[in-house]
Amino acid sequence: MLTKYDEMMCHQIVSTFDHPVTSAREWTERIWFMAHDIKGELILVTGFGYYPNRNIMDAFMCLAVKGKTQHVIRASRELRPRIDEVSVGPFSWDVIEPMRKVAAKLAENEHGVSYDIRFDATMPPHDEEPPQFYRVRGRVIEDIRRYFQVGKPTGWIKVHGQTHTIDPKSWRTYRDHSWGIRRGAMEFQETGVQPGDIPTGFLYTGACWQFDAWGVNYHVREDWDSRVTNFSGAYFYPFALHKEGPCLASIDHQLTFRTDVPGVRQPNGGRVILNGADGSVKEVTIRPLGVIYIGTGGYSYANYRGFTHGRWMGSSWMDGFTLDITDPNVIREATYLDELACELSCGDEIGYGMTEMTVIGKYPKYGYQGW
Repeated sequence: MLTKYDEMMCHQIVSTFDHPVTSAREWTERIWFMAHDIKGELILVTGFGYYPNRNIMDAFMCLAVKGKTQHVIRASRELRPRIDEVSVGPFSWDVIEPMRKVAAKLAENEHGVSYDIRFDATMPPHDEEPPQFYRVRGRVIEDIRRYFQVGKPTGWIKVHGQTHTIDPKSWRTYRDHSWGIRRGAMEFQETGVQPGDIPTGFLYTGACWQFDAWGVNYHVREDWDSRVTNFSGAYFYPFALHKEGPCLASIDHQLTFRTDVPGVRQPNGGRVILNGADGSVKEVTIRPLGVIYIGTGGYSYANYRGFTHGRWMGSSWMDGFTLDITDPNVIREATYLDELACELSCGDEIGYGMTEMTVIGKYPKYGYQGW
């Protein structure tokens, strides 16, 4: 099947762009996008998933308002024949200028939230190296490429009739784009296959931060004993500097966790030491402005309210709901991969960014002794 991408001089296999080189159902291409004001009163995360070997494209939106309410909209459609357009119901994504300008849009719909947000990059994207790769019992279960980028947004968000203008002076935005074979919730919902091992414990944390003069991205996974199993990270700088930053050799996260909701493992501050491969050291203090529970949008193994990324929902499907994210019971149900919009300080410099973390099972460094 020919698509518009087959007009381009960029083929890398002897086939068309309508399918990947592998038939693995886990092949996923995903876009993630966050925008927030620097007070943390509005935090929006949206994204798209492309699953050519499941014949699905899905999308979601989570919008946290003043730390009290979270609006959620999820949508899914049959991928083919509209394989070459990034749109699902009222959701759409446009590449205006590659690696510089993109736009996330949500048209008017019955759930009362819509937006039109343009991302203007302030620094070049960071291509994660090395990519995540895992083989378990002889089978590749993860082989992913990903890049991150920071920027400033313009546009608007409309919530139940009230329009909020997005001013790039007081808003920040971040995005990533990943593709490959990846572990996802659907893999754990398959029946008739050998169950996976239950780990003793592990930690994942990632961040995408921007200051006026520099930015940084890192991704780290650790076993229960703090042994690093996967790491990537690097600095990047504004376009005008024409400067490539050093990679990170490691980070040392020293975080604190909220205690007001028993059973919830969510950072509420702390600091991270960035160790550059060139010997440089930076210490960044994190102050969360707000949290958004993206597990409700599909990043969850718990199949939150009947949906998770990559699940077949029929040829055309959408739902939406509103959560009280001050309610401990709602938090306990929604928490999994929670993302923090943060104010950051490094010496006299003030920046902003996204920080996310998941701690599962035993992880003694932060006092967790089991599941």
